[in-house]
Amino acid sequence: MAASAGSKGATSLSKLEQDIEGITQKMLLEHLKELIEYGFVDKESHSGYPLHVEYFLTEQMGKQILEALRIMQHIGIEYLKNNGREQELISKNVVPD
Repeated sequence: MAASAGSKGATSLSKLEQDIEGITQKMLLEHLKELIEYGFVDKESHSGYPLHVEYFLTEQMGKQILEALRIMQHIGIEYLKNNGREQELISKNVVPD
């Protein structure tokens, strides 16, 4: 979820819900609340009707965790490629380097 929130900058709840397959709005809000409590994500409310809230990774913790997730993803991709499992990457629309 942090990766989805951070890779595109500030984003709305509805956009996150679209990007994260199979998540309910209730579950997403619970996870966002937790990520905010731990300092990985913050939110900004914009006045007006309807109320518009954007979520974004924090500079200190959020962007660091995103970099760690990218490293872990790269290691996982390399592992699958080195073990003859490239088809799994293709089926998940992850193109091997």
